[in-house]
Amino acid sequence: MRHANSSGRPARPDIAEYLAEAIFSGRYGPGDYVPREVDLCEQFGVSRSTVRSAVQLLVGAGLLTRISGQGTRVRALADWHLLDPRVSGWLARFAQPNPGIQREIFAFRVAVEPFVARLAAEHATAADLLEIETAYQGMILALEQDDLRWEGRSHNEYDVAFHEAIFTASHNLVWAQISHVLKPAIALLVEKSNQSADELHDSMERHRRVMEAIRLRQPDKAAQAALAVLDRTGQDLGLEGLTRILPTLDAQEPHLEVQTTHG
Repeated sequence: MRHANSSGRPARPDIAEYLAEAIFSGRYGPGDYVPREVDLCEQFGVSRSTVRSAVQLLVGAGLLTRISGQGTRVRALADWHLLDPRVSGWLARFAQPNPGIQREIFAFRVAVEPFVARLAAEHATAADLLEIETAYQGMILALEQDDLRWEGRSHNEYDVAFHEAIFTASHNLVWAQISHVLKPAIALLVEKSNQSADELHDSMERHRRVMEAIRLRQPDKAAQAALAVLDRTGQDLGLEGLTRILPTLDAQEPHLEVQTTHG
C-alpha cells in the first residue's frame, strides 16, 4: 500500500484502505479479529498513533469495534454505514469478490427500482427524459465500439448514468440523494453483471422498455420493465430467480413476465 510521492520518497501507507480492502473482499469477515495495532505498526513501519487513527476511521464507519482486552473485531454487515460516501467507495472498489454484499445490493435494487421507475413515469420532465435517453444511446453506441467506450465514457458508465437519471426523474429529494450516495455500489453490480453477460442486446432491449414506459407515462409498465432489467442482472450475477421472491416497495407489486429477445 506504499506509493511514491512527488518528491520520490515513499508515501505513508494508507492503513485504513488496507483494512477496508481486507474486510470488503471477505479476507476478514464479521466476527473476525483484524491484526493487532502492534503488528500493523511493525508491518507498515508506522507509529502507534497512525495505526490508531486508521482503525478509528473504520470504527466510526461501523466496520470495526474495539473489545477491551481482546482486540478489534469486524462488525456484522448490518452495522456497516453503507450510505457513508467513504464506505460506499470502498464497497465499489473492494467488494467484488464478496457474494454476500453483492446479494444485499441486488436486493436493495429489487426493492426500490420498480417503485422509483413508477415515480419517474409519473413525474419525469422533458429534461429528465433527455438525460435518460442520452444515457441509453451512450450504452448502445459504446456497444458498437471494440473497447466498449463512446465519447470518453464506458458502456458501464452510461449504464449507471441511465439508472441514476431515473432516480432523479422521480423528483423525490430522498430517492435522488440515495442514488448519488449508492452510485459506487450500483456501479459495482453493473460492472459485474455486464462483464458476465452473454446477451447484452437482451439487456439493452429491457432498458429500452423502461425508457419507453417512462416517456409514455405508463407507471405500471415502467415498474414491470424495471423489474425485468433486474431479472437480467440477476441472471448475469448468478442470482437468477431472486426477483420473484425478494420484496419490492412498489405499491402495485409488479409481477415479472419474462420476455426474451434475440440479436
